[in-house]
Amino acid sequence: MACDVYRPAAIEQLKVLGEQIEVPVYSEPDCKDPVAIAQRAIHEAKAKNYDLVIVDTAGRLAVDEQMMNEIAAIKEGINPDETLFVVDSMTGQDAVNTAKEFNERLDFDGVVLTKLDGDTRGGAALSIRTVVNKPIKFVGTGEKLEALDFFHPARMADRILGMGDVVTLVERAQQQYDEEEAKRLQRKIQKNQFDLNDFLAQIQQIKKMGNLKELASMIPGVGKALKDVEIDDNAFKGIEAIIQSMTPEERRRPEILNTSRRNRIAKGSGTSTQEVGRLIKQFDQTRKMMKMMTGNKMANLMARMPKGKMPKMPDGMEMPDFNK
Repeated sequence: MACDVYRPAAIEQLKVLGEQIEVPVYSEPDCKDPVAIAQRAIHEAKAKNYDLVIVDTAGRLAVDEQMMNEIAAIKEGINPDETLFVVDSMTGQDAVNTAKEFNERLDFDGVVLTKLDGDTRGGAALSIRTVVNKPIKFVGTGEKLEALDFFHPARMADRILGMGDVVTLVERAQQQYDEEEAKRLQRKIQKNQFDLNDFLAQIQQIKKMGNLKELASMIPGVGKALKDVEIDDNAFKGIEAIIQSMTPEERRRPEILNTSRRNRIAKGSGTSTQEVGRLIKQFDQTRKMMKMMTGNKMANLMARMPKGKMPKMPDGMEMPDFNK
């Protein structure tokens, strides 16, 4: 159960969040005693057999005495098992100073570092860890619920050094894909039955994994190359609109898409006939490449590849480019 300690503007936001993740939220908007609210929330949780209560206290961009006294009183009044300090990594040195002040008053157990969606902000993590000598337990890398994750210092160091973070990338993929689904897709690819329904589903799964630029930065060597490049998280919208404007039969058999059908799909998706044609061509190339990767062709191709060079694609195939 979550409890918001007298912050009228934030209570509704927390309730909406609670509904999304099916966590009840306890609040008393008319009560101005934060300690009493927290104590009654814990009593409510025990009465309903909840085994965890997260008390969300008031936050500030700067430290003030009233807030410090209020939070100290809440900690003394409910005696929490763990106290976590949440800080915005974008505030730089201010984040370090605020963490130091809070730790001196509360002696918290760990840190939650938010907005850590850029490798250059790893400096805030290092500074806070050094100053307060408390572990960073969680990091937030975006605005979505899935963007909250455990903090792994070695992985952060690898990303700062441009070595990527393949382990986290694999873990995120595993969270979205199950073994049976992977086997089903592999069978379809081997039989050349991978269709636009499957393609759309894969795009939607990738979107659930997080921010596109962050995902790309986990690939070794890519992070620094994309340092100053903006990747639009809506990059897939056009592709999704085109596929969703197709009939079920057209998604299963894109080879039937003649000029008339492509014109209709372009109008329905708010795109052009050329964009529809480009997507179909790229999908066909992707399907051929995926089929090749599931057989022995890719192994033979890699074996013949000159060191340090990209393999030559088979005749009639181009490397797909979904950014066009």
